[in-house]
Amino acid sequence: MKKSFFRLLSVAALVLLLRFPSTAFEGARNGLVLWGSVVVPTLLPFMICSNVIVALNAIRILIFPVRGILHRFFCLSDAGSYTLVSGLLCGYPMGARTCSDFMDNNLISEKEGKYLLAICNHPSPMFLLGYTAANLSPSVPVWLILACVYLPIIPLSFAARIYYGIHGPAKSLPIARESCKSFDESLMDSCEVMVKIGGYIMLFSILALYITTIPINVPQYKAVILGFVEITTGIKAVSQAFSGMSGGLWIGVVTAFGGLSGIFQTKSVIKNAGLSIRHYVTWKVLHSILTIILFILLSRFPLFL
Repeated sequence: MKKSFFRLLSVAALVLLLRFPSTAFEGARNGLVLWGSVVVPTLLPFMICSNVIVALNAIRILIFPVRGILHRFFCLSDAGSYTLVSGLLCGYPMGARTCSDFMDNNLISEKEGKYLLAICNHPSPMFLLGYTAANLSPSVPVWLILACVYLPIIPLSFAARIYYGIHGPAKSLPIARESCKSFDESLMDSCEVMVKIGGYIMLFSILALYITTIPINVPQYKAVILGFVEITTGIKAVSQAFSGMSGGLWIGVVTAFGGLSGIFQTKSVIKNAGLSIRHYVTWKVLHSILTIILFILLSRFPLFL
């Protein structure tokens, strides 16, 4: 059943590409420009450095300033703390990729890996302060979006700990010599992941451009659809279709969810570790719901705005 669905989907996609080649070309070019000008410069250096840090056994040194907080409040091991920090600072899908690598190298347990996948994969502060902030209405403060995207991590962590049965701080597992990679291996492994991410960005950029050509008379509907397909195109479309606080609300939701493109990128980096993409999508939906609730609550206090 599943294979039949993807066969039909592949045939439909091919027909669409042949029917509208100029749209496909433009969408592919937009996706590759985004990948080459934004994603590669921001993610690839972090991926390489992450592998080198693990090989040098420098995780504990790096997370030392926040180690106590993450151990106490999030019940994470040293490697798990680094996974959460890298996911928060580097953006999609760096957190999921680090989580998968650490599970493959036996640096974190399967239980901690599943827990981390629920809370470690988010847009980076650079993306929020740069691209997202540039598309916000002047009436929506940037701190409101930051709070609504990052604060839901706290209740999600409590829920995920209960669901996966984590009752105390996870123990740091020793690094085996055979798990350490050379610099060349780290470089090639990171480049392979970046090519996969680039492919998904290109495909979903094509899909996003096709959606813009759909004759829907209500631009708000089209903007929301775009937001849940591809995050960058969606944020721009939402900012043009909505104004004021309603625009800020939808931008926050789109940013927290990450889009189908972000889901497929995450799936490409976790499949070898045995992590569930269905669980990941469920946690992302819950994160988006919490973002909506928090945005509505905070926007009720005009003094803060």
